Amino acid sequence: MRSEYRLEEKLSLECRYLLKCVRNQMDIDMVHTKKKQWNWDRFLNYAIHHRLYPVLYPIIKRSNVDFPKTIMAALEERYQANTFKMLYFTSEMERLSVRFFEQKLHVLFLKGPILAELYGDLSLRTSSDLDALVPINELSKMDQLLKEEGFIREEPLPTILNDWKWRQHHTVYKHEESGMKFEVHWRLHPGPGTEISFNTLWANKRLHSQLNGHVYCLGYEDLFVFLIIHGARHGWFRLRWLLDIHHMLHMDLNWELVCAHIKQYYHPAVAGQALFLTSEMFRTKIPEKLTHLMNRKAERLSRTALYYLEDLVDPHSEPLPRDISVYNRRYLFSLMSFKKKCVVMMGYLYPYPEDARTLKLPRKLHYLYFLLRPFLWVWRKTRRVASI
Repeated sequence: MRSEYRLEEKLSLECRYLLKCVRNQMDIDMVHTKKKQWNWDRFLNYAIHHRLYPVLYPIIKRSNVDFPKTIMAALEERYQANTFKMLYFTSEMERLSVRFFEQKLHVLFLKGPILAELYGDLSLRTSSDLDALVPINELSKMDQLLKEEGFIREEPLPTILNDWKWRQHHTVYKHEESGMKFEVHWRLHPGPGTEISFNTLWANKRLHSQLNGHVYCLGYEDLFVFLIIHGARHGWFRLRWLLDIHHMLHMDLNWELVCAHIKQYYHPAVAGQALFLTSEMFRTKIPEKLTHLMNRKAERLSRTALYYLEDLVDPHSEPLPRDISVYNRRYLFSLMSFKKKCVVMMGYLYPYPEDARTLKLPRKLHYLYFLLRPFLWVWRKTRRVASI
């Protein structure tokens, strides 16, 4: 099912031209015919925000379009800096993978340099950190190894009654010298809710063929599902994530397995949202076995993601303005299946760390927060209203 209108048309002129460039469909006269509305600084901001400048620079360098020298210089500088950064990240990932293997740690790398494989060139994909998934029972072992390697764990979020195991999904380490970040995941996505087990992911793993060492990563089908849910959860506010999906849709994957995983663990309409957005923004041809996911619910979800794309909204840039925060909560709730919504609603009955801040109890009495939570919640709401 196709959208009745072009989602791309909802974007700014500069963002639309950025997409044309990435698709290598540049209209030489487009800039000149729209010169009264055109803003090159805004074009550059879009390329940087969406992390598309590594892909953009080689394309426009080979083209016949006359880009301003200042824009070309800025793109070239970022392209070169990103190349060196990705080379460093890759070497560190390869080195750490050997340490993990020696310590018999089960580690699956998720993103970062792993995804550069989709582009055929390490310099064409950006990354801000390394991400890896480990079994929850190996977290302490992983923590010790990373500390030996010079990583410092950032201050963990408050927790109560071990709710971090299912409410949170990762913790962040930062190298004290290089500043490189390493995210250690014990879940693929935040809870509550079920997801594919680590044992299954490990059984489906693959050894990265283009890297040295023991760099294990998700199987392609599991990676595709992971990228879809990750992008949807972040509102697709970076077009780079849709470009990842675009490249994977050209691969010969087991689409029946992909659909089965999406149906079992997530909401099929979320996958349809990704397909709509990718086909609209990058003119991607959707495999026939996936077209049934592009239903009306998926189309509606694709429209809601335009909120993040139209005005360069980053839903994870704290502190968020109240209107963005409210929209983001509603958007995330709309992504959930009915079953997931019920699980989330039930999760509100489980104590939160703020309950312990409202009324401090000895650790051995924390179980009482299950009974006290409704009253503590009402008390906080009352106090908040009274202070306005």
